[in-house]
Amino acid sequence: MLAVHPNQVPQLSPAALAYLGDAVYELYVRTSFLLPPKRSHVYHQQVVAQVRAEAQSSHLQLLSVHLTSAELDVVRRGRNATNGRPRRLDPEVYQQATSFETLIGYLYITNPQRLAELLALLHLDPTPSP
Repeated sequence: MLAVHPNQVPQLSPAALAYLGDAVYELYVRTSFLLPPKRSHVYHQQVVAQVRAEAQSSHLQLLSVHLTSAELDVVRRGRNATNGRPRRLDPEVYQQATSFETLIGYLYITNPQRLAELLALLHLDPTPSP
């Protein structure tokens, strides 16, 4: 059961939605790589490769053609809400990753079926990057 009612979503900041979206997306990735069974460190490498900002930015670019105008508005709000970034990242990559997480958090609360449809479009590569 969701602790936040969809009617309460306008009260949530894009940063709060991104915080939730980060956790939801990582859980999705973790469950995607459970089979075939492997050692914990391999799971970790596979998951980290997918939840990195660079991968999330690429995922957003792939999904953008499938997004509704309302979803694109959520993405825009997420991008505009970013402040600061890790030094190793290009600011645009960080903004796109945060926008992706914001969208995931928003859809998790408002439309889990739509979230599942969009996540199914992603092609998660189980091969970790070096």
